[in-house]
Amino acid sequence: MKLSVRTAVAVTTLVVLAACAPQTSDDSTSEKDEKTGTLRVWLFQEVNNAPKQKVVDAAVDTFEKAHEGADVQIEYIPVETRAQRIKAAFNDPASAPDLIEYGNTDTAGYVKDGGLADVTEEFADWSDSKDTDPTAKQSVTVDGKIYGAPYFVGVRALYYRTDIFEELGLEVPKTQAELISTAKDIRAAKPDLYGLAVGGAYTYGAMPFIWSNGGEIANGKGGSYASAIDSAASRKGIETYTSLFGDDNCPAAKCAGMGGNDTVTAFASGKAGMAIGGDFSHAAIEAGAVKGKYAVVPLPGLESGEIAPAFAGGNNLGVLKSTSHRTLAVDLMEELASKKTQGELFDAMGFLPTYTDVRADVAKREPFVKPFVQTLAAGAKFVPASPAWAQIDASLVLPTMFQEIVSGKKDVAAASKDAATKMDDAFSSVG
Repeated sequence: MKLSVRTAVAVTTLVVLAACAPQTSDDSTSEKDEKTGTLRVWLFQEVNNAPKQKVVDAAVDTFEKAHEGADVQIEYIPVETRAQRIKAAFNDPASAPDLIEYGNTDTAGYVKDGGLADVTEEFADWSDSKDTDPTAKQSVTVDGKIYGAPYFVGVRALYYRTDIFEELGLEVPKTQAELISTAKDIRAAKPDLYGLAVGGAYTYGAMPFIWSNGGEIANGKGGSYASAIDSAASRKGIETYTSLFGDDNCPAAKCAGMGGNDTVTAFASGKAGMAIGGDFSHAAIEAGAVKGKYAVVPLPGLESGEIAPAFAGGNNLGVLKSTSHRTLAVDLMEELASKKTQGELFDAMGFLPTYTDVRADVAKREPFVKPFVQTLAAGAKFVPASPAWAQIDASLVLPTMFQEIVSGKKDVAAASKDAATKMDDAFSSVG
C-alpha cells in the first residue's frame, strides 16, 4: 500500500504479540508528558486512500507549525487486522502508537482492555465539542467518561429506483407497511428484481425495524447489560424484517446469506427496486448501472412522517493510555477531528461529519446528504456500550437468528430466545 512520507515503518513485532491477552490494569499509563518528539499515529487504510491522506497531511502540517519540536508519523493500517494490531499495542507500550483511529463499536472493549486514555476533561474544554452529535458522543463514552473524539459517522437510508417507481406508478413509501407492500408490488411486476434487497446477515439493516417497533438489542449500562432481543416489541420488529424474505420479495435461498454490501451491490447493479444503504454507499451506487435512476429518502417508521431509528456507525480517534506525549496526542486528536478537518474529509471521502452544524452545511452543498442528515436528526441509535458487543457481533448471534427464522428452522419466539441466551452469556462473561 502507498504511504505518506510521514508514515512510520510497520512494527512487525506486533504480529507476534497479537495473541497475547491485553492488560486491563492502569500500569500502562505513562508518567511522562513530553512536549516535543515523535508522535506515532495509526489511521485506517481506505480503498482509495489518497484523498484521505491529503486531508490528514494538511491537518498534520497545521499541528506541527503550532507545536515546535513535534514530529508526526502516520501509518495507515488495514481495517481487517486492526483488532490484533491494536490489542498488541495495548500490551507493548514501548512500540505502541500515541493515537489511533478505531471503529466506534470497539470503544467499550478497548476501554476494558485498558488501552484508551480518559480524555473527559480535555473534551469538555475543547470548543468544537459543544456541537458534537449526541449519538456520536455516546460512541466515545463508557460509564460517563470520554475516551476519544468522534471522527465521522455513517448512517443508512432507503435507496429506490425512480425509473421503476415511475414506470409502475408507485408512490414513495411513507410507512413500513407501505414499504413492504411496495416491495412486493415491484417483485410481482418485475420477477427478475428483488423488491427490497434484504440480507439475513445484514444486522444494521434489520435494526431499524426492531427499534421502530419499540424493541431494543439490550438494556442496561456499564458492566450490566441484559438482552432485550426476545421482548414482545423486538419480536414484532423481527417479524416485520423477516417477512421480507420470500419469493414475493427477496427469496430466502438467495437472500438469507446476504450482508449489507451484497444488498447494496444488488441495487447498484440494477437487480433491486430498493435497498437500505449508507451515505458511504453513495459512491458505489453512482458507479453502478443505476446512476441517474435513483433517489434516497429516510427509511420510514410505523406511522406516516416517522423516520425509523438507524444505527449510527462510524469511527473515532483515541489517545492511548501508554503515550508519553499525552498533551500533544490530545491536541493532535482535536486537530484531526476538528470541524475544519471533518468538513474536508467529507469533501474528499464523503464521510459524514459528527458535528450537527457542519452536517447542516454539507447538506446544503450536497443534496444527496439530506436524507442521511434527516435520519440522524430524527434520533439514531447505538449498540450496547459493553465489551461483550464485539464478541456478540463476531459470533454472528443476530445474523444466525435471522437466518434460522427465514430458513424455517425456528420461529421468531424460539430464535430470539436462543439469541437472547447467547447475548446474556456474553454480557455475563465480561463481568
